[in-house]
Amino acid sequence: MTAELDPVIHAPNRLQMCCMLAGVDDIDFATLREALDVSESVLSKHIKTLEDAGYLKIRKTPSEGRVRTWLALTAAGRKALKGHLAALKALMAGAEGGVA
Repeated sequence: MTAELDPVIHAPNRLQMCCMLAGVDDIDFATLREALDVSESVLSKHIKTLEDAGYLKIRKTPSEGRVRTWLALTAAGRKALKGHLAALKALMAGAEGGVA
């Protein structure tokens, strides 16, 4: 079976988010927002999309009188990212074969 691009992950910011999250157990909202250099509202929208797809889980913890939001890929999210990256690699391999 050939891997296919995942439309949920394919958006550039969501792809970056998933790749960052794949390398860690979890990451807090503020760190992710700074790394992506996006506004809180943009990041929140991408988080909601990934959460609705079952690719992201959210955990909130109290910290210094505030609530800190932690994000992690689910098993389904890791599987979807793996398939998406495989599809990208296949596309790249095909393109490299045709580029002189």
